[in-house]
Amino acid sequence: MNKAKEYSPPKVWKWNEESGGKFAQINRPIAGATHDKDLPMGKHPLQLYSLATPNGVKVTVLLEELLALGESGAEYDAHIINIMEGDQFSSGFVAVNPNSKIPALMDHSSNPPVRLFESGAIMLYLAEKFGHFVPQSGPERAECLSWLFWQMGSAPFLGGGFGHFYAYAPEKLEYPIDRYAMEVKRQLDVLDRTLAERQFLCGDNYNISDMANYAWYGTLVIHGLYEAREFLQVDDYKNVARWATEIDQRPAVQRGLRVNRAWGPEETRVLERHSAADIDETFAED
Repeated sequence: MNKAKEYSPPKVWKWNEESGGKFAQINRPIAGATHDKDLPMGKHPLQLYSLATPNGVKVTVLLEELLALGESGAEYDAHIINIMEGDQFSSGFVAVNPNSKIPALMDHSSNPPVRLFESGAIMLYLAEKFGHFVPQSGPERAECLSWLFWQMGSAPFLGGGFGHFYAYAPEKLEYPIDRYAMEVKRQLDVLDRTLAERQFLCGDNYNISDMANYAWYGTLVIHGLYEAREFLQVDDYKNVARWATEIDQRPAVQRGLRVNRAWGPEETRVLERHSAADIDETFAED
């Protein structure tokens, strides 16, 4: 290993606003709103404020899966939150999510409305609200929740750890890239060994734990998240690839991937979703 530049931490840490990196301008050591701005409101009870990052995709995939089952109450408006422009620090967004991270959801079907933040919490709430994609009791429910929260605890090592230092940091540093690459490969091995014996993470039934893990690890293996497929040798994880490909081919998943997407081929972008027709139009352009 090449020796990294010596760094001696100061006695008291101070915020260096010129630290560099792709997200330097939106990272800060304090919470709260930076400006006053109300959130938009569509016509449906469910109002989603998000972006098509893996955490955002988890929720749009679930909503599209619920709609595919005929749950009309799952109709939703999806408003884009541009995190590079600081939309997540508006007073309206902070009122829904004090943590200023996407996604955030308001459910106006009750009085008072229900606010939800953290993608795993949103998924569990929606699955229980509509009675689909989460076992109701027993060992099956415990397994589902275990894999859901495994993803919530593990993905920061993939995104904020490996993804940041490999793709976004202002300079490539061997130690953090090596450290987080090792951990991501360990996580892929956990999934691969499990999926060698099961069709889905909990057995024969597809549920929210599959959707949540697919959004991160499935897109890493089959869609080249962080353009790191070769570096991480993801082709070695054949069971993960089989599972992810099966999920990826579901029509509801294909629809959910497009919602609040602001990059990639123009025909795959659905900046805002207010009805099924918004997505149907992009499919017609493919």
